[in-house]
Amino acid sequence: MDDWNAEPEDDEAGGVMRTVIRRLKLWRESAGMTQAEFGAAIGYGQELVSSVERGRRIPRPEYLDAADVALGAGGKIAALKEDVAEARYPKKVRDVKRLEAEAVEICSYNNSVIDGLLQTEEYARAVFSSRRPPFTEEELEQQVAARLARQEILDSSTALPVFNFVQCESTLRRPYGGRMVMRKQLEQLFQLGGLRNFDIQVMPLGREGNAGVDGPLRVLRLKDGTTVGYNEVQLISRAIADPKLVQILEIRYGIIRAQALNPQESLAFIEKMLGEL
Repeated sequence: MDDWNAEPEDDEAGGVMRTVIRRLKLWRESAGMTQAEFGAAIGYGQELVSSVERGRRIPRPEYLDAADVALGAGGKIAALKEDVAEARYPKKVRDVKRLEAEAVEICSYNNSVIDGLLQTEEYARAVFSSRRPPFTEEELEQQVAARLARQEILDSSTALPVFNFVQCESTLRRPYGGRMVMRKQLEQLFQLGGLRNFDIQVMPLGREGNAGVDGPLRVLRLKDGTTVGYNEVQLISRAIADPKLVQILEIRYGIIRAQALNPQESLAFIEKMLGEL
């Protein structure tokens, strides 16, 4: 069970959790059960039930499933799991997840880490474990779960977006998590790079020119015809909608793609690196 630690300005997540908590309490009271009786019925203590109903704890999926059965809700409580899961993720994760869900094309350049949409679970955990000051164990698991949730877009049953990723060679060589973690990560890049809607390119360290000198950037072309940028820097993540700024990012990204190895050369480069591990 997670402590409720929504960001102070995260009114959306707070509103979702207040609604869920109110429904849980009303269902319990309608069933004529005390907190102690309800806790015993679902296998949790009264103190934890009280913490959930006071908004101090986020109910996990198994808590909601047990509550649904104990209260005879017929799936109505269990159906809240998706809302609770979304609210558990940090606001910036929910924001970028929404943008990605609306995109018909996602373009990304990164010279720090492998792009989050491409990360294996082990690599993501190693990256988040490197953060200082460190996350608590619960925060670490929350961050990893949020990152993997974003990757649902890769397996969409609807029309798939077009993906283009340019990774600086340094991100392929920095051994987050050690040799075996990096091997699995490179294997995933190689596999994804072979898909019809994926282009993965490598920016070699030997390139004299690199239009990505200012750091990572993303350009997303949305279903409504608009284009937005997205930047993540130290402590700040934000969408960029100003057409003049978006135009600069588009120009930079176009040059970055031209400077990098083409997709076929990049897959050969990744395959060669796999042979070295």
